[in-house]
Amino acid sequence: MDVFLMIRRHKTTIFTDAKENTSVNELKRMIGGILKVSPADQILFYYGNDPMANDKLLQDYGITMSIAKAQAPAQLGLVLRTESGEFEQLDITTYSSPPDLPEVMKTQEASNGQDQVA
Repeated sequence: MDVFLMIRRHKTTIFTDAKENTSVNELKRMIGGILKVSPADQILFYYGNDPMANDKLLQDYGITMSIAKAQAPAQLGLVLRTESGEFEQLDITTYSSPPDLPEVMKTQEASNGQDQVA
């Protein structure tokens, strides 16, 4: 069955899907095709600080269709090897929050959900 993934690195987010029985190495090859980076120069993380092993399947990490849905994909972290040969630190930039609504719009929004009595 298909699982939906959100792969994040710094400000970059890649949305993709795969099968539950896709190996981590196969997923790295998919990412390599998008970013033009060799699978050997990538490390994937899923929850916590332990890197995902290349020979394990996504389902081995609990990434199944019941938790990795299209409307709520499983999030993986990605780090790449730098020119110096070292891997960068895992860094996922948080999404920005939208600004607060102006007061004028807040009163309109509140009254739209209520019935008007004549």
